[in-house]
Amino acid sequence: MAFVYIHLALYGFWIMANLGWLGLKPWDPTFVVLAMVASVEAIFLSTFVLITQNRMAATAEKRAELDLQISLLSEHEVTKLVAMVSEISKHLGLHEAAGGEVEELKRNVAPEAVLDAIETSEKSAEAAAKRSNR
Repeated sequence: MAFVYIHLALYGFWIMANLGWLGLKPWDPTFVVLAMVASVEAIFLSTFVLITQNRMAATAEKRAELDLQISLLSEHEVTKLVAMVSEISKHLGLHEAAGGEVEELKRNVAPEAVLDAIETSEKSAEAAAKRSNR
C-alpha cells in the first residue's frame, strides 16, 4: 500500500500545483506531461507484472511436477504394501474377502511409465497447438 500512497501524494500534488491551488506557477497546465509520465510508468509496471506472473507459473509447474512424482512414489509404495499384506494373509491362511480387488491393487504402477505417458501427451498437445496456429 505504500506504493499506492506515494503515487496518490505525487499525482495529487502535481494536479493541485498545476491547477494553481498551492500558489505555485503551473508547469503543466494541460497535464500532458503527467499523462506521459503515467503512461510510461504503466508500461513498466505491466512489464514487471508479466515477468512476475511468468516466474510464478514456472514455480507452480515445478511444484505440480514434484507433487506428481511424490504421488507416483506413494502409489508404488502402497502397491508394495498391499502385496506384502496379501502374502502375509495367505501365509496365515486367512481368506481374502475382496478377492479381485486385492489382485487389482497388487498390480504394480510404474512411475516412469506414467511420467513418459504424460510427456508424450504434452508433446502431442504442443504439436497440435503449433499446427493449429499455422
